[in-house]
Amino acid sequence: MSPLYLHGRELSSIVNHLRNYLPKPTQNSLLLFLSMFLLVLGACTQAPGSGQIAVTVLADGKETEIAVDAGSTVQSALKSANIQVNSLDRLDPPNYSILTQNTTITITRIREEYDVEEVVIPFEKLTQRNESLAEGQTMLMQTGINGMKQITYRTIFEDNVQTSRSVFKEEIINDARPEIVMVGVQSNFTPFPFIGKMAYLSSGNAWLMEENSGKRRMLVANGQLDGRILKLSPNAEWLLYTQKEEDSPENRINSLWVINLNEENANPIPLGIYNVIHFADWLPGAIQTILYSTVEPRSTPPGWQANNDLQKATFTLGGMVRKEELVEAGSGGIYGWWGTNYAIDPYGDYVAYARPDGIGLIDLEDFNQQQILDILPYQTRSDWAWVPGIAWSADGSMIYLVNHLPMDGSGESSPMFDLSALIIEDQILIPLIPQSGMFAYPVTAPEQVNSPSVAYLQAIFPDKSEASNYGLVVMDKDGSNKNNLFPSTGSSGINPQQVIWSPIQNDDQTSYIALIYNGNIWIINPGNGETRQLTGDGSVSKLDWK
Repeated sequence: MSPLYLHGRELSSIVNHLRNYLPKPTQNSLLLFLSMFLLVLGACTQAPGSGQIAVTVLADGKETEIAVDAGSTVQSALKSANIQVNSLDRLDPPNYSILTQNTTITITRIREEYDVEEVVIPFEKLTQRNESLAEGQTMLMQTGINGMKQITYRTIFEDNVQTSRSVFKEEIINDARPEIVMVGVQSNFTPFPFIGKMAYLSSGNAWLMEENSGKRRMLVANGQLDGRILKLSPNAEWLLYTQKEEDSPENRINSLWVINLNEENANPIPLGIYNVIHFADWLPGAIQTILYSTVEPRSTPPGWQANNDLQKATFTLGGMVRKEELVEAGSGGIYGWWGTNYAIDPYGDYVAYARPDGIGLIDLEDFNQQQILDILPYQTRSDWAWVPGIAWSADGSMIYLVNHLPMDGSGESSPMFDLSALIIEDQILIPLIPQSGMFAYPVTAPEQVNSPSVAYLQAIFPDKSEASNYGLVVMDKDGSNKNNLFPSTGSSGINPQQVIWSPIQNDDQTSYIALIYNGNIWIINPGNGETRQLTGDGSVSKLDWK
């Protein structure tokens, strides 16, 4: 029997004996006192520490024997044994367990090690077909360079025995650069003579045709041109273009360059201008001077935040560049994060701007800005914004544009896009072609051309013009005498693009239209509808003709 039980029996016997001799009130007081005494005595008897248990700790190849009070935790037992436990170590039983009997605590020592291995990324070998080279001729466009990546491994040891090894992370140190070899293919097209110079972009390289379509030479052969900008100067002596800046430490998108077309094997000149997405062009009447607009790179789509600025740069043959800000950065109105497009008038006096919610003018003398037409913005519900295509008339009196109109309460989602003309002096808008499509991109012929003088793209499915292919149409400047030129009936349409009018070709004031169809250059005579395919390798993505 426990001591508590013996004490309880003895006290109970005493109480019964005293009842025979004590008055009733005294009996009750005595019973209350004894009850409280028994409760206190029981609590003291059951408190922790009244007994000890033996604990064996197995750790680091040794056994350690300790005695702890019953009711202690594993954590306190190890503390009493002065045994340290690291954060990765595994305890059996866990450190929060209560010890009530003789127990063995096992500590498994766990550690992790990290080691880095460098692995070579082999470069790819790519071949590009190009009919600008003779059949069978090859040209190394880009030397291949192996890349490098670091693989970090995590190794786990339990009591100095390896139990696992896994990849913790991989990091690309240097991207591999592919080897690019251009291979000449046979051209089946008879050389076509023309006046002026035609620059075009093929597989990231700049080429030039001059005198006829069979006389071609490569201007820039690094495969890095991104096609954002490709513009011949008005006198066709310079080419302005953008190229990628993928490896720049400043996270630049691209850079702006020029190259002299009159100098054989000329070296491109960097202008020190970066992040040009929407606009850069030559300023008419000025020597080696351009206007341009910039963006700020962003990690989120579309990859930039537009500055909606307008800058001016003049460069020398030695590569010196003088820059001037004409219009400071601004919000750009509704959906201004996408950016603003610009078009310089034929005489270099004004710049027209087009943004998602309107069209306006910038006076290049005092840089005053005036919005002359409000446009209903188009809700794309995506990470791009629609900007109306604009073009000056040859005499600078009108701007041809694509206007967005509401329909049946659809608001900004309306599929209605009309081709219109805006008379600048009176600010009168004249609708010309209903339901042309959002990517009509009107372009006017040189001033000497009488008729037809305006080319535009007509959506094949006008109510779904965002995803539609288009056909080439020409018309007189007032919208009359429309003529569907290209492609032929039953053929697939062309992708949205701004087609190019050529310089005047002969005494009858003919000007051809050049465009890209299925990756090749085609030219069309708008007077008689004759077409001619100039390239056949399907790699052309941008062109200009001066």
